[in-house]
Amino acid sequence: MSGPCAPRQVLDDIGLSLVFFTRLRLPSSDFGGRSLADAIWAAPFAGLAVATIGALVCAIATVFGLATAPAAALTLAATMLVTGCLHEDGLSDIADGFWGGRTRDRKLEIMRDSRIGAYGAAALGLSLLTRWSSLSELAGPGHVFLALLAAHAGSRGLFGAFMHLLPPARSDGLSAGAGTVTTETAVIGAALGAVALLALGLGGAIAALILLGLIFMAFRALCLSQIGGQTGDTIGALQQFGEIAVLLVASVCLS
Repeated sequence: MSGPCAPRQVLDDIGLSLVFFTRLRLPSSDFGGRSLADAIWAAPFAGLAVATIGALVCAIATVFGLATAPAAALTLAATMLVTGCLHEDGLSDIADGFWGGRTRDRKLEIMRDSRIGAYGAAALGLSLLTRWSSLSELAGPGHVFLALLAAHAGSRGLFGAFMHLLPPARSDGLSAGAGTVTTETAVIGAALGAVALLALGLGGAIAALILLGLIFMAFRALCLSQIGGQTGDTIGALQQFGEIAVLLVASVCLS
């Protein structure tokens, strides 16, 4: 497995990331045999697409005279629709599994259960409330786009490093089947995510970068202690934690 090097590989990786991390579809599904582990560096580009769609919905809502709060709700709904609630699902599964199971095997079993429990529902409720209230504090569609760009691209920049530094917790499943993420691929993805944080200004980018680093280290330690590695659900939960953190910073820097 290797990182991008040729222009065709770059385009294949971006296309694969868009198709995997969003509900967007491309005319061609031929990505040159690239695996998710190869393409994970391009996950921030999927975040850019999500941010653009969310900001467009916010702009349309503003044109029609909607107040800030309902416009923020529609914006958040748009970002969730375009991703198919992929990462929200991971967050709820992690909350139910980590806090609802006593043993490692039981935690992994709960995480695979399609039903949602009290911990998962509470986690989703808090995530939605925090993200909505943060977006409601922003002054107009322009600031909303900058906040969404930083939040969605920045949080997805963590994926490669997380998969590189933690072993799969299962021998099967999405994470195990994704392949091995190289150091080069992880570094490129993290760098792209860090660049996206500059949408918050230098001070905001530094604050967001520190928060993301702390979240990454704390969640990595939690996953190792709870299930001994990472799964697709843990990656989804990591995105949610990162998005929330960056939006909170944006509510201070851009309001």
